[in-house]
Amino acid sequence: MRVVIQRVKHASVTINEQVKSKIGKGLLILLGIETEDTAEDIEWLCGKIAKLRIFNDENGVMNHSIQEANGEIIVVSQFTLHASTKKGNRPSYLKAARPDFAIPKYEQFVETLAQTAARKVLTGEFGADMKVDLCNDGPVTIIIDSKNRE
Repeated sequence: MRVVIQRVKHASVTINEQVKSKIGKGLLILLGIETEDTAEDIEWLCGKIAKLRIFNDENGVMNHSIQEANGEIIVVSQFTLHASTKKGNRPSYLKAARPDFAIPKYEQFVETLAQTAARKVLTGEFGADMKVDLCNDGPVTIIIDSKNRE
């Protein structure tokens, strides 16, 4: 399981010209799921995200978690995070999980993150053509892969 976490001033997800989700200060999380991902990957990753200290304290130092910053969260599924570009110029997505496996994991991730971070987690729509708009704050962008814990 791989995530790209962006600290944002605001973000939104639009589908068919309709805003599905919109947040102010918080995290926009792009989530890629692969076939080897487990409930343990979800638990570990959600715990890491909830405790990640990337929001500024009163001294301008990144020292606060999403909870301490009272931030909001949007999670967007993104199978392209598992693209392989080793051969040729067309990415291969063989490592990305198929929808029948990925959708339940995506839903479990959103539910677990909401519980772990003690806040509502908004979403895009799995498999939809989404337009994601954001204002990256900092910029702060962090990539975490649950298969790379060391």
